Amino acid sequence: MKTLFKLRILQSVWTPQSPSRLFHKDNKRLVSQMVSHYESINRCEQELPEHFNFASDVLDKWSQLEKDGKRPATAAFWWINDKGDEVKWSFEELGFLSRKAANVLSDPCGLQRGDRVIVILPRIPEWWILNVACMRTGIVFIPGTSQLRAKDIFYRLQASKAKCIITNDTLAPAVDSVLPDCQFLKSKLIVSEGSKDGWLNFQELLKYWLNLTPSDIFWNTSDTGWVKSVWSSVFSPWSSGSCVFIHNLPQFEPATVANTLSRYPITTFCTASTAYCMLVRHGLTSYKFMSLRHCVTGGEPLNPEVMKQWKTQTGLDIYEGYGQTETVTICANVKGMKIKPGSMGKASPPYDVQVVDDQGDILPRGEEGNIAIRIKPTRPFCLFSQYLDNPEKTASTEHGNFYITGDRGIMDEEGYFWFVGRSDDIINSSGYRIGPFEVESALIQHPAVAESAVASSPDPIRGEVVKAFVVLAPAFLSHDPEKLALELQEHVKKVTAPYKYPRKVEFVQELPKTVAGKIQRKVLRNKEWGRA
Repeated sequence: MKTLFKLRILQSVWTPQSPSRLFHKDNKRLVSQMVSHYESINRCEQELPEHFNFASDVLDKWSQLEKDGKRPATAAFWWINDKGDEVKWSFEELGFLSRKAANVLSDPCGLQRGDRVIVILPRIPEWWILNVACMRTGIVFIPGTSQLRAKDIFYRLQASKAKCIITNDTLAPAVDSVLPDCQFLKSKLIVSEGSKDGWLNFQELLKYWLNLTPSDIFWNTSDTGWVKSVWSSVFSPWSSGSCVFIHNLPQFEPATVANTLSRYPITTFCTASTAYCMLVRHGLTSYKFMSLRHCVTGGEPLNPEVMKQWKTQTGLDIYEGYGQTETVTICANVKGMKIKPGSMGKASPPYDVQVVDDQGDILPRGEEGNIAIRIKPTRPFCLFSQYLDNPEKTASTEHGNFYITGDRGIMDEEGYFWFVGRSDDIINSSGYRIGPFEVESALIQHPAVAESAVASSPDPIRGEVVKAFVVLAPAFLSHDPEKLALELQEHVKKVTAPYKYPRKVEFVQELPKTVAGKIQRKVLRNKEWGRA
């Protein structure tokens, strides 16, 4: 157990699992030891192990605890879809299946430690099996969203020099179309019920095994092509022995999500702030979330008004966190911490997070600057090491003693961080620097605004000005647009600093978003500046 406890530092601080729930209630001594190790980890006093494998050092430890009777047998993974199908695996079953998958990757795929494999699959159980299988073998797992097209797949294959690609029958033709130009690709694995010429069939090579019932259940809605799915649908829940719950949603439907939270005993829910906004707009007062006790969000800033409405409708707080693909959790609001609506929380161990200027010098509290992580004299073990085959880009992120995230923010006197915007999203109007998020947060407080996005727009006098793109709530669709635009402008002047109000307002039916639901301000900005 000593090794397992040392490694708990890799768990995201968002994980709400209480150690007292992980073991039999009469096993007080073991629980006490675990609490002690938790405290040591939070103080960053534990040494890092020389060798570590998440599959064997974490997942297999939970399996062994169940075998030894030191932990109740619970489901590690629970998957459903709209057709009524279900898949449940214990930690022991997950271990068995991932070892079989590891054998498939080794032979007949012919992959070895250090080789790279691109996995482009939707939220299906095989994605998790393959993820763990790659951990066991030392194969580099490169996820991709199912929204990719042939040219996107070709770029990733060439840039990564992947020797294998794994996908389903939907994307297999796109892979085949670029295959003649992919000199590094050696094998193709398809996850499909039927066979396809030139492809190895994963389901024929691996039969899966279902059993057991859940205890603690964590549902993260992230697309499998984003790091958040690995972060919150693999490492965090399984580090704490929780069950991963997956609903194979083709797209985010508020009614389906609300019904699922009501129907299944999900204890923890993680989704993007845009999704929370859609849920509160849908209305939740008629639903009963009997098991839900902890809600978290990340990936984009959470508007305080959405947090307030969620609390009103469900009685639950939303704990916001912030991180990147390169970093995982940088800062977060954790259980027991005072929540400041609109704040991303405080720095997460082992990171030393600061707000710095463009030279890498630390700025005073309350001043806007670059959100950065100290990398000298010691680089944090959980920070990415480099951008593959791109030393110039790696060097461009390092200023002085810090890694620069590319995000702008403020740290207040209590150490809470406040997101201002991506560096390229900041609007410079007549010498005033304006972050889009604060304007969007003001707009969402008006009952006419269902959604909004703010971007810069060219102006002959001020250089650039704030422009708001607004999706109206249904009740306001028939209102006079000119009068409503003036009303929204006056509203923003009252809620935030007057100079931040949108001098241009455009009403739109929808906003451009990524497949993960994040608003793409860059698309709007490029359109305004004729770069679309």
